[in-house]
Amino acid sequence: MLTLPAIKLLRDRFPNAHLEILGAKHIAALAEGRFYADAVRSIESGSFARFFARNAKLPTELTDYFGGFDLILSFLYDPDKIFETNVRACGTATFLAGPAKLDNSEHAAFQLARPLKHIGLYLTDAAAHLFPSDNDRNAVRHFQNCAVALHPGSGSETKNWPVEKWITLGDVLLANGVELLVIAGEAEVGRTQELHAAWNGKPVQFAENLPLPELAAVLEDKIFIGHDSGISHLAAAAGARCLLLFGWTDPAIWAPVNQNVTVLRAPGGKMIELAVDDVLRAYELMRIGIRT
Repeated sequence: MLTLPAIKLLRDRFPNAHLEILGAKHIAALAEGRFYADAVRSIESGSFARFFARNAKLPTELTDYFGGFDLILSFLYDPDKIFETNVRACGTATFLAGPAKLDNSEHAAFQLARPLKHIGLYLTDAAAHLFPSDNDRNAVRHFQNCAVALHPGSGSETKNWPVEKWITLGDVLLANGVELLVIAGEAEVGRTQELHAAWNGKPVQFAENLPLPELAAVLEDKIFIGHDSGISHLAAAAGARCLLLFGWTDPAIWAPVNQNVTVLRAPGGKMIELAVDDVLRAYELMRIGIRT
């Protein structure tokens, strides 16, 4: 998600070029045929393993594959430049490598776009945008009645608001006639089970393990409440009005910068200290269109 602004720079500068993304295919699917990429290819295939070994005999098919590009932009963690060296051996493409490590100098999207300065491209807007297809929208029409989407997890338990507070928040929203949609993946199994039990028989739907392009379509017209997570970036880029709960991580570096995003920081960076009433107050201001 944080690389999308950089990829958009390339698409805008070279609108007629064939642009392909090599990465985790289930994630890159967000871009395939949806403005950014003409195709995606999975880097998790075993045939790419030799590109991560020194002095490896590279498979002809992949040597030809990399040799067919004029520009290769890599965001892989490659401190010893093993992947870079092997790819460079495949042809004469310009090879640009992203930063080995992100720092606190500026928003992560700006840092990831820095390599493009070598070809005269400068990022001025760090907001990411997604473009779900009609097929994506049709696949999730059964979720359209839910006005508010909650994502109670993230990639780290230290960034999560206590599940008990999520339940209290949801109870208040339900009491006010709001139908809820809970977004959940494999990382949220335990929390999801608690929410299933707490809201059994209530107007709550669960969108569990949806393909990411369909999840983007789900969130286009929702109010979204979540943490510092990739799903929050997806929600913001899809156009949801987002209320994001941040603890110890710095929103100046990691929060989506889209205009539809409100960030609420926990006192002292401790998520347990963030009160339900404060979240409800921020939600209500966002719902009626007042930015804080």
